[in-house]
Amino acid sequence: MRKIFFPVLLLISITLHSCIGKIKIDLILYNGVIYMVDNGFSTVQAVAIHNGKILDVGSNEDILDKFRSDNEVDLKGHPVYPGFIDAHCHFFGYASDLMKCDLYSTDSFLEVLERLTAYSKNNSFSWILGRGWDQNDWENTSWPDKTALDSLFPNTPVFLMRIDGHAALCNSIALKAAGIDASTKIEGGEVLSRNGIPTGLLIDNAVDLVKVKIPPFTRNQNEEALLKAQQNCFATGLTTLDDAGLGKDTIAFLFRMQQEGKLKMRIYAMISDDPATYHYFFRRGPFKNDRLNVRAIKVYADGALGSRGACLFKPYSDMPGHYGTMLHDKSYFEEIADEAMENHFQMCTHAIGDSACSLIVKVYGKFLNGDNNRRWRLEHCQIMRPKDRDDLGDNAIIPSVQPTHATSDMYWAESRLGPDRMKFAYAYEDIRDDAGGIIAFGTDFPVENINPIYTFYAAVARKDLKGFPRGGFQPENKIKRKDALRAMTIWAAYANFEDTEKGSIEPGKFADLVVLDRDILRVEEDEIPGTKVLSTYLNGELVYSAR
Repeated sequence: MRKIFFPVLLLISITLHSCIGKIKIDLILYNGVIYMVDNGFSTVQAVAIHNGKILDVGSNEDILDKFRSDNEVDLKGHPVYPGFIDAHCHFFGYASDLMKCDLYSTDSFLEVLERLTAYSKNNSFSWILGRGWDQNDWENTSWPDKTALDSLFPNTPVFLMRIDGHAALCNSIALKAAGIDASTKIEGGEVLSRNGIPTGLLIDNAVDLVKVKIPPFTRNQNEEALLKAQQNCFATGLTTLDDAGLGKDTIAFLFRMQQEGKLKMRIYAMISDDPATYHYFFRRGPFKNDRLNVRAIKVYADGALGSRGACLFKPYSDMPGHYGTMLHDKSYFEEIADEAMENHFQMCTHAIGDSACSLIVKVYGKFLNGDNNRRWRLEHCQIMRPKDRDDLGDNAIIPSVQPTHATSDMYWAESRLGPDRMKFAYAYEDIRDDAGGIIAFGTDFPVENINPIYTFYAAVARKDLKGFPRGGFQPENKIKRKDALRAMTIWAAYANFEDTEKGSIEPGKFADLVVLDRDILRVEEDEIPGTKVLSTYLNGELVYSAR
């Protein structure tokens, strides 16, 4: 109730003291085009901010006549939006990757090797770690193997995560550290071999066999990386991040940094589905303060399309007899769903292939049983049959998608799926409509770029950053600009149970705002990717300025 009455009481105080003079507050932004993203999608010129909250909105005259501040900012006509929310990302993982060899946007495996060689000269860590390679972007799209890694780094373990996080390439010494040979089997994963010898390629659950052998970074290294990652996010207008799948100790580390005032970013932390983590949080129940919200569990149903791990009803078009991989059986998901329901946790499940999506929405339906306010989420939902999309709306399941996945995958996705299944792939507008009109947007960074402007552009234009294809990829599934903005603000906040405190610029809500150099709702479509953030405010504090 205090949140509701705070702005009302202060406005009453303002009225009573109007004869004395203007009320002094922390911050006034005026002379802008401020998109409130309220029910009426209203625009105002000015906003008054005090104690980290939005106090009032209105015309320049309304706000400047009522309030005064030592910090009055002339927006000079620039647009203002609610702070952007990334509804699905891997913030802690992104921070960790800043300490690894950057293998994103490599054109060949040779370029991967060149980057690793240069990186290794200054690497002081006991392993050589890298992330971001994608064989689909190379002229030779075949899987790489460990031969060259063994030659270049015979005595140092090498672990190179694929861009999607569902495959990794290792050298022989890394495989040895994990006790992996050609006979190694693991449920929900695969160790690729050739002529009875491991190639170094690990798929899905097999990745973890080596991953758990990598020594952890130090506390100071993690802190430094997180602060750099935070600043990178603020520079793109992000003020809330949904970190999809964190262990107990990682959440504790983030909480400590927030309590110390070092980490300012708001984090919606989805707990991972390892037993130690979810039993710990299920016993204690959801936790929330202004910066950290722990009330969701992240579960993986299948792998990724790029590494052919997404689970399909029919075989891959470019790999006969191969259907992808379910990482667990149905009973596992039902057990997690039962515990999540009992302990009032939201369930968020990674499901990409049509078979995985179908199974998960059926499991959800069994527990949700129609209309509800549990706000369980289906993460990615890249390939969905229409009858399974209908189950989203019937059970109030929120689709959480990453529009840049469509424009990253469009060059090769049809080779995986064939033309018939492509009709139901990356169908974000159809999914939004079938799900009852709400969809949440994220980037899945570091799988994709952290910039939410690219998310917006991919959703409304269905093009890559070079403007390809000319008319847009599957243009029938373009999202309207207002809806795309909602999906990055108020709908994403709704997906986090936070729509009463953020996601729109309304009195009583957190003063999380982003100022851009151009209006993404009005500029020509092809101008959107060049949009720059001028300033980002979190809790009324200027946390990024282009100046």
